[in-house]
Amino acid sequence: MEIIYTLHAKDRMKKRKITKDEVIYIIKNPDKILKIKGKYYARKNIGRATIEIVYEKDKYIKVITLYYI
Repeated sequence: MEIIYTLHAKDRMKKRKITKDEVIYIIKNPDKILKIKGKYYARKNIGRATIEIVYEKDKYIKVITLYYI
């Protein structure tokens, strides 16, 4: 499935030094996932930090934002 990133998400990835490969890994292999009002919250501990990614899923995955927990 195609993944697109909002400008906000791209900015957060750059500031937090989170790669696209890490985003894909977290979405595909979350430790915990919630769905609230049509948005998915995927959380994963990747060793150096626990990251949560907020995205929408329809014909493609749209990453809205991401942050350290």
